[in-house]
Amino acid sequence: MRIYGINPVLEALRAGRVTAIRISTRADDRLTEIVGLATAQGIPVRRTNVDELNRFSHRGSHQGVVADVRDQTTLGVEDLIAGASGAALLVVLDQIEDPHNVGAILRTVDAAGADGIVRQSRHAARLDGAAAKASAGAVSHVRVADVVNIARALDALKGAGVWTVGLAGDAPKRYDEIDFTLPTAVVLGAEGSGLRRLVRERCDWLACIPMRGHVESLNVSVAAGIVLFEAIRQRNSPRP
Repeated sequence: MRIYGINPVLEALRAGRVTAIRISTRADDRLTEIVGLATAQGIPVRRTNVDELNRFSHRGSHQGVVADVRDQTTLGVEDLIAGASGAALLVVLDQIEDPHNVGAILRTVDAAGADGIVRQSRHAARLDGAAAKASAGAVSHVRVADVVNIARALDALKGAGVWTVGLAGDAPKRYDEIDFTLPTAVVLGAEGSGLRRLVRERCDWLACIPMRGHVESLNVSVAAGIVLFEAIRQRNSPRP
């Protein structure tokens, strides 16, 4: 897998996942930090020109560095639940394929301290390139479970005692009426089409984010942030 950009490469180095680095010949303090970390870990660093960096990043915004990284350890839904520090807080992605949205969701999951992401093996954005860049390096830290079927994954979550909350614009219940102190998986559908019928039917609750303006919906990564931080607010609030 290949990633690019200063923050993604730095975080991948800190996570011990980098195997090789190509870096610009130009001087830069943050690039120097990357070289120092790579050298300390015995990772080969190759100085190269912009044309080669453009080629290896497919003309992405590489900021002078491209890295080869090891794939993440294969995880299942049960691994995410077992790794939770308290009541599990997960995000399930139902056919979200835009790498920028996936990267932004990864960044939000990391910022909220949630326990990981469940996504379908097919119809999912790759976690390298643009998704890694949009995640600002969070892709190296967030635990991701790839599953064959999202509806069956929801059944597995419910069987493990995790409540599933699907976000839907037409839901009668507001997101802040949900008890997120319980083990919870927030289920997000693709922008435009939303949750697929079978996935929607498997959710324990459907919840909406009320819209007060003229547009009908939020970007899916923004919606993820609103709901995850509501969950954190509830979990950090004194119990009555």
